[in-house]
Amino acid sequence: MLALLATLEECQAFLTDRANTETARLLSLAILELRMELHRVTDSELKALCDMIASDEPVQEPTTRQLPPYLRLIK
Repeated sequence: MLALLATLEECQAFLTDRANTETARLLSLAILELRMELHRVTDSELKALCDMIASDEPVQEPTTRQLPPYLRLIK
């Protein structure tokens, strides 16, 4: 799977260099999905991270639920 991920990232970089940004964005979704599978990130964990990033409040770890270390927001 890591080899597949590397190949997809190379293809994405190639598409970005060729100004084919729409296709590169679609490929980035496939890359994200593969990374989530590799690290066993659930959809709810990703949503929690996105909600933290999108909020205007200072980022703090939720007291009731700890996110995995690879999902912690670093500023």
